[in-house]
Amino acid sequence: MFLLDPCLHRAHLRLMKDGPDISRIGAMLGDRTRSGMLVALLSGKALTAGELALETGVTPATASGHLKQLTETGLVSVASQGRHRYYTLAGEEVGHALETLIGLASTKGHLRTRTGPRDPALRQGRVCYDHLAGTAGVRVFDSLVTRGFLILDDAITLSEPGRAWATGFGIDLAPLDKARRPMCRTCLDWSERRTHLAGGLGAALLSRLFDNGWAQRLPDSRVVEFTRKGQLAFEATFPVRSVQ
Repeated sequence: MFLLDPCLHRAHLRLMKDGPDISRIGAMLGDRTRSGMLVALLSGKALTAGELALETGVTPATASGHLKQLTETGLVSVASQGRHRYYTLAGEEVGHALETLIGLASTKGHLRTRTGPRDPALRQGRVCYDHLAGTAGVRVFDSLVTRGFLILDDAITLSEPGRAWATGFGIDLAPLDKARRPMCRTCLDWSERRTHLAGGLGAALLSRLFDNGWAQRLPDSRVVEFTRKGQLAFEATFPVRSVQ
C-alpha cells in the first residue's frame, strides 16, 4: 500500500485550503436544471421562477428550490416587484464565465444530442448578457481593432479616434468613463471561438443597434435578428479590413 509522505500530505492540504473555493460554484453548474437556468438568464432579461421552470422543464416548486441555491451562491440576483420576484444573473462576470464555459463544452465535444431550430440564428447573432455575440459580435470587434479604435495591450482600451467614432455613433461615453464596470472587455465567443466585445461599450453598442432599428431580439430568445436594411447599415458601419 502506497503511503503519502506526511510533509507532502500537509502541503497538499494547505493548497486545498488556500485561495477561493470553487467547489460550490462547480456544484451549482453541475446540475442540468441549474445550468439551464443560468444559460436562460444569459439573455439579460429578468425572468420569474415560473418562466425559468418552463424553460428547464421542471415544476415551479423545484425551480424555486434551485433558484434559492443559485441566489445563495451569488450567481443569481433577485428583485421583487409587486407580487412577482424577478431573477437575473448577478453580474457581467457571471455571464462572461458562462460564455467561456459554453465555449469549453463546445470544443471538448460536450454538445446536445439534438440541436434546436434556432441554433444557426444564435451563431449568427445573439445577446450575451447585455452585449452582441456570434458572427455579428466578432465582426464588430474585428472592425474596431483593425481601424485602430480599440487598442489591444495589457488591457483593451478605446483609443482617441475610437472615442470620436463612438460619440459620432451616438454613444455617450461620460457615464461609461465614470462607471465601475470596465468600458471595454474581451469575451471569448463560444460559437466563433474568437473574441467579441463586452463591457460598458459592448452593451452601449448593442443598445444603439436596437435604437437604430437595425436589429431586434426575437421574443423569448437570445437571437438578435437584423432587418435587411439594418444588415446593410451594420456591414457599412463595421467594415472588416485585413490586418497588414
